[in-house]
Order: sequence, then structure tokens, then C-alpha cells
Amino acid sequence: MRIKLDENLPEGLAPLLAALGHDVDSVRDEGLAGFGDSEVWAAAQRDERFLVTQDLDFSDTRKFLPGTHHGILLVRLHQAGRLYLTRRLVQLFTVETPASWRGCFVVLSDHRLRVRRPSQ
Repeated sequence: MRIKLDENLPEGLAPLLAALGHDVDSVRDEGLAGFGDSEVWAAAQRDERFLVTQDLDFSDTRKFLPGTHHGILLVRLHQAGRLYLTRRLVQLFTVETPASWRGCFVVLSDHRLRVRRPSQ
């Protein structure tokens, strides 16, 4: 899966997801750190990447309607530590089938994963 990590995620996450076979890019690596959401979003869409973020600006499913983009994973964990966040995301990408989330709006919370798929 082609993934773009937002700057609000731990830097050490990229090599861990790459080790699972994903093609991982990050906002920091692209020199987009500090840029606005619209630039980050445009880069993710241009590169056909699934955006992983904690930024609530990407939470409006009316604006980010499933099926109109390459996919979003919005991470909403109450335990906000970098180590917990990294472990939780690596676990998610290990036990789930993230390739099936293409074009979906996905929300990860501490106890639940919600996948909103494009309308059939």
C-alpha cells in the first residue's frame, strides 16, 4: 500500500510500516512539514497515497467523501504517547488488510476500527 504519514505521527513509524511491505512517504521527508492541510492533501492525492493523520481537519466525511480520494486513516487514540501510537499503528497494519481501505475513510480509536467505504 502507498502511504503518506502526516507530520503529527512519530518519525520512527515509516521504517516499521515499510518493513511490513508498504511504500511509505512522510510529510517531513517531502519537505512539507509546516505546510497547510490543503498542500498535504494535494501531495497525498497527486502521489496516490493513503493519508494517515491525527489532524481533525481531515475528519469531515462530507469534504472527504469515501470514493473521491485514495483513503484516509484518522487516528483518534486517548493514549497519545508516541510509543503507544507507534505500536498501535504497526499492530493495525499487521493484523488488518489495509489494501482494502483504498478510497475509504477509516477511523482508529483505542477500542475500535471504523471503515466507511465508498457507496456501491
